[in-house]
Amino acid sequence: MESVSHRELRNSSGEVLRRVAAGESVIVTNNGQPVAVLGPLGGSALDQAELRGEVRRARAPLTSLRQVKRGRSTVSTADLLHDVRGQW
Repeated sequence: MESVSHRELRNSSGEVLRRVAAGESVIVTNNGQPVAVLGPLGGSALDQAELRGEVRRARAPLTSLRQVKRGRSTVSTADLLHDVRGQW
């Protein structure tokens, strides 16, 4: 996501809004600090969650997971959960 300064937004608001209308989201900064996100209206729940920073889009296709090898462990899932929860 690209960022624009408050001054740049003021001076080039038409250009920035055209980019947003085309589907791009833009971070607005003030004195170098992010203060707002301009983005297109609507979109899916996934798009909204991405804008809020709750999720990230995949960088590789789902088929790339086929290359991941299953690991072997001598520790049971129950033991792992007890360890994580602090139950011994």
